[in-house]
Amino acid sequence: MSDQAAAEQPGRRPAKSAAAFRTISEVAAELDVPSHVLRFWETKFAQVRPLKRGGGRRYYRPEDVTLLRRIRQLLYDDGYTIKGVQKLLREGGLNDAGSGGAQPAAAQRAELDPARRRALEDVLAELESLRNTLRGGA
Repeated sequence: MSDQAAAEQPGRRPAKSAAAFRTISEVAAELDVPSHVLRFWETKFAQVRPLKRGGGRRYYRPEDVTLLRRIRQLLYDDGYTIKGVQKLLREGGLNDAGSGGAQPAAAQRAELDPARRRALEDVLAELESLRNTLRGGA
């Protein structure tokens, strides 16, 4: 079925243009996060400022959605904390996650040279073995 045919079906709205404002529920669905998370992020990131209309309804501009998508990526995919993302925003390094300050733990682990990584993995295995012994396991 074509997009036009789908849009003409009863109960279906035509797709919004890329420049259109979005409601909080549309942005939440697009980013796969609950609406309350977006409202929480507004309290933590001063750069997130949706337009508020009568009754407190939020309307997000395309640049707001882009910023929220990047914040979501940094928090959920890259392992940053809220404080880490705040620091990136303050320093203007949001577009390039590696240039704006401390790297997330996952990125730091990936940069270890193979010999050091192997040594740390051996220490971890020994610690896990000791933990199992203390718990009464074999």
